[in-house]
Parts: sequence; C-alpha cells; structure tokens
Amino acid sequence: MPETTHPSVLKGIFTPNLTLLDSRGDINEREMRRYVDWLIERGVHGLYPNGSTGEFTRFNPQERRRIIEIVADQTAGRVPILAGAAEANVRETIEACEHYHTLGCRAVAIVSPFYYRLGPEAVYAYFKEIADHSPIDVTLYNIPLFASPIDVPTVKRLALECPRVTGIKDSSGDVSHMLRMIDAVRPHRPDFSFLTGWDTALVPMLLIGCDGGTNASSGIVPEITRKLYDTMSAGRLNEALDLQLRLLRLFDVMLYSSEFPDGFRAALQLRGFQTGTGRQPKSQVQHEQLEKLTGQLQCILSQEGFTDQPIGGCQQAAPMTASQIERIVQDVLKQLGT
Repeated sequence: MPETTHPSVLKGIFTPNLTLLDSRGDINEREMRRYVDWLIERGVHGLYPNGSTGEFTRFNPQERRRIIEIVADQTAGRVPILAGAAEANVRETIEACEHYHTLGCRAVAIVSPFYYRLGPEAVYAYFKEIADHSPIDVTLYNIPLFASPIDVPTVKRLALECPRVTGIKDSSGDVSHMLRMIDAVRPHRPDFSFLTGWDTALVPMLLIGCDGGTNASSGIVPEITRKLYDTMSAGRLNEALDLQLRLLRLFDVMLYSSEFPDGFRAALQLRGFQTGTGRQPKSQVQHEQLEKLTGQLQCILSQEGFTDQPIGGCQQAAPMTASQIERIVQDVLKQLGT
C-alpha cells in the first residue's frame, strides 16, 4: 500500500469548475487560466476540476488530464485542488490518481461506479482496490442520481480499512444521510472530511457538522458562497440563511431552467467569461430557451450587483423580512431536533 500522509482535513468551498471552451469546442486554455485566477481572487478555498459541473464524461481521458494540468499549473499551490479522477474502470482511475499526484493535487474525487448499478459489496470492493493502489488521498463521490449509491456502512467500512480514503463528497442533498455518515465515521476518523455537493442545503449541512461544500454556484458567485461559509463559521446563522436564500434563487434558475450545466455557463458569461456552448448539441428550441434564461439570470445577478440590468429592466423581488428569516431558522432547527 502506498505511504499515506494527510496534511489537513479538506475544509471550505471547493469550486467545481466549468470547463471553458472555444468556438470549436476545444478547451480554452487562456480563459481557463483567467477563470482560475478570478475564483482564487474571490476567496474560494479550493478548486474541483473534472466534476459533474465540468462535464467530465464529455471529454476523453487525455483532455481530462489536460484540464487538471492547466488548473494545477495556474493555481501554483495557492489553494488545494480536489481533482476529479472518475474514469470508467479501476485501472484507468488508478492511472489518473498517479498522474494527478505528480501534479501536486491535494486529493482526488472518485464517483461511485456508474452505468452498472452495483450493490454495497461491489461498491466497497471498487473503492478498496483504488485506495490500496493510489498515491494520493481519495474522496468518495456519492451522487445516487447518476451512480451506484454509497451507503453509510460502506462509507464507515472504507474509512476504517483504507487510510487513503479521507473524505466524501455527497450530492444527494439528504441531510439525514449526511448526519448518519458523520455520526458513524467521525468518532473513528477525525481527519475524515465531509463535503456537500448540494447548494440549496449548504447552511443545514454546515450546521450539522459538514466541513464544507463542492458547490456549482461558487463558480458563478464565489463572493456569496465564501461569505456564507464565513458567516456560518462565525455563528451568524440568520445572516447565513439570508445568503442561502439568495443563493437558492440563483441556483434554482441555473439548474432547472435548462439542461445542466448550460444555465451555469450562461450565468458565467454574464460575469465576463467566454465559456463556449458546451459539447452537447442543442436544438433550436433549447437555444431559444437559453436566450430567455439569460435574461432571467441577468436580473438575478444585477440584484446582487454583479452585472447591469437587461434592457427593459427587471421586476424587483420583495426582500425577506427579519421575521421571515427567523421563522426559517426555527423551522431548520426543529427539523434537526435541536
């Protein structure tokens, strides 16, 4: 088994970078490098290239490696990198782990086996094989919507048996599932990191003990996600909930009004980046929907002061009152049984 060293628990907001493309659909290295600098300057704690937001399945293995190479080179050690290393089989995943280790990445995130729906024993064996041969720390990636689920006993088993498995990124959005994982693992592995991948549950997840998040909206409004994390760390729950609600409005429009992650691409364009259109072909109807969506996003971003209003202006949403925020706080605390 490779020697294991764990510098620190992964904490804070790790941005799952979009992969920016040029007019030919190739990786736009210049814009990617500018994007990395922009994110770091705005306070993200770490970067997470080759995740779902980065559309890792739409690139070949050589391109996935090149994406990490660009991000690692431009980051130059300023923030840690959680590199997406999910290939379609164990052998190629281990090779990716080896390569990203040479680039100085802090850890890799590996999605549970996808396409084939596997049970707990197969999921355990998959990660055990990788962890036993990886020179870099491994973060489990649970996204049951698209891949074999990782249940609590499997997480605990891997945490106890595999020193290289040092965390989990959970994108189920299930607060009770996260709480059960923390309860099962943290007493035995205080160095184990719990990250949530569901933006609309960031405050509740931090409240129950998560170390941070890998949140797609941080790639669009890193200022808000960093402030949310800081206010939660300082114990200012009401302020954090207000930020959570502002984030929710933007996230819902980006996620549910188009095919993922097109809404996020459209929003990042409004923040001044050439994102390209993505590799998934679009129908004329989709192009029209994206044009309409861009107007909605511009209104939301203008309310936050990140862009100008579109021509014709926007309808202003009524701000939440202190009593409304307090009621939400009490509801969250009640659900958590505190």
